[in-house]
Amino acid sequence: QVQLVESGGGLVQAGGSLRLSCAASGLTFSGLAMGWFRQAPGKEREFVAVITWSDPYAYYDDSARGRFTISRDDAKNTVHLQMNSLKPEDTGVYYCAADLGDRGSPWDKVYDYWGQGTQVTVSS
Repeated sequence: QVQLVESGGGLVQAGGSLRLSCAASGLTFSGLAMGWFRQAPGKEREFVAVITWSDPYAYYDDSARGRFTISRDDAKNTVHLQMNSLKPEDTGVYYCAADLGDRGSPWDKVYDYWGQGTQVTVSS
């Protein structure tokens, strides 16, 4: 059974930092692209960042570039999202997702597995 379990969310003041983690089990972590998405209340889910296995390379949405860093630890089947200089507009539920095709895509439709999400709230 494939499981992606996010952790690390919480309440933080604007300008603060959080580090999200996503632990994967039940699948071969190598060969996967791992992405982070978020969904704010009343809005559609949106892409945040992705890291591929091959190369690897990381790609960010413009809203995250320069403030967020995605990384992966293949030995621990874990992907992280370090979020600095947080803004109230970063508030939402953050989901990690796995793409068996290692495409490094910002399009959520290509992802095969999703976690349950972790809440991030940034107060002003």
